[in-house]
Amino acid sequence: MIKFLDIQKITASFEPELSGAVDRVVRRGWYLLGEEVSAFEKEYASYIGVKHCIGVANGLDALRLIFRAWIETGEMQEGDEVIVPANTYIASILAITDNRLKPVLVEPDMATYNLDLAKVEEHITPRTRAIMVVHLYGQACWSGELEQLAARHRLRIVEDNAQAAGATWCGNAGKAGNVGSDGKRTGSLGDAAGNSFYPGKNLGALGDGGAVTTNDDELARIVRALANYGSTRKYVNDYKGLNSRLDEIQAAALRVKLPRLDEDNRRRRKIAQYYNDHIMAPGIILPAAAGKGSDSIESDGSHVHHLFVIRHPERDRLQQYLTENGVQTLIHYPIPPHKQIAYRQWNGLTFLLTEQIHREVLSLPISQVMEDDEVVRVVEIINNFR
Repeated sequence: MIKFLDIQKITASFEPELSGAVDRVVRRGWYLLGEEVSAFEKEYASYIGVKHCIGVANGLDALRLIFRAWIETGEMQEGDEVIVPANTYIASILAITDNRLKPVLVEPDMATYNLDLAKVEEHITPRTRAIMVVHLYGQACWSGELEQLAARHRLRIVEDNAQAAGATWCGNAGKAGNVGSDGKRTGSLGDAAGNSFYPGKNLGALGDGGAVTTNDDELARIVRALANYGSTRKYVNDYKGLNSRLDEIQAAALRVKLPRLDEDNRRRRKIAQYYNDHIMAPGIILPAAAGKGSDSIESDGSHVHHLFVIRHPERDRLQQYLTENGVQTLIHYPIPPHKQIAYRQWNGLTFLLTEQIHREVLSLPISQVMEDDEVVRVVEIINNFR
């Protein structure tokens, strides 16, 4: 069986440094708010290109805390609207509703599956306070026009950067960043970003983990306090906060993995390039070949290929065929947020493009530890599908 994602193999590829980092924390005997977290926050902030990184418990909390901080400042209040992609993982929307804000769902661009930025302005109302972009599957969702739109309407932009650590965008050129270019990284493009270090991510911890990245001093200060019971000094609570902290072991593991992230992302791009060049089975729709301004997938820095997602009108039959032939696949995602029981008040809504995507998408194996012969075998099996 060709695994969808071989976590054990990925972990082994960082040994013995990974075990050494964990052992270092255990021997030190300090497990929260210590040297490893402080060092990782500085290193990740430097990598992303922002002033502040605040380690938190997971990616969902990172997004929740951003909105909560703006509520504390009075910039947002209950009932304010946040524009968000209809086609996303539910966590993007949970972060909004958890703060009693109102998500305004907008259909995707079928070429990228990301938020269709051309449709955003028509959904802006006097209650709109922010736009959330999701860099879905690892592909940057950004444009100069989006920046201008937000400035014109005085809106905040929040990035859900859970899947795109390491992706870049050439802001001045208004196009996708080539590998090695001077583009800005996702996580630094908007007012604030939520980052996830779930083990399956391109930069994955040994358990849950996340971070808020921002250049906003005040936002960073409030987020850090909110994540620590609302406290800036021990036993002094300025806010009704929560307990959401990145622990020392996860930070130590992430410090081992971060220096290799760009190399790992290059390997993912190489696999994506091979898939795109060689998958030719009838009916399969491949991802957009490359970002605007790029010559190839391998040189397109705006996509880190956290997932390689194809579409087929008979997705379930294709998945069964691949399983029977030893290729493990997953569906990201089978049920759109507006059809989930959790949001039953939306179940009667129709988002045709989003619903089509969720009926047809299938994620193929891709990771930095896939062998060339495995990649070739996946393509051969797919191309025999009829």
